[in-house]
Amino acid sequence: MKYILFEDFSGMPVPFIFPDRVDHADMREQMPYTLVLAAGYVHMRQGQFYCHGGAPELEATARTEDAAIIRDFFLRDEAE
Repeated sequence: MKYILFEDFSGMPVPFIFPDRVDHADMREQMPYTLVLAAGYVHMRQGQFYCHGGAPELEATARTEDAAIIRDFFLRDEAE
């Protein structure tokens, strides 16, 4: 799967995860947020998220903290 991590209107990071067949640039055009924080590929192995790679067309790469942000986003939704 691919992902883009945006900064939302309140300054919080918001991940969008989507299929590999969709280009990062095409997904970027669909989002209302202006700031891309990171982008790349995300995989889950043994219950852990792993982010790597990047999206040259967005001038963004995966960062070490992205996996934790994605995990926390899913855990926050589960707690609500």
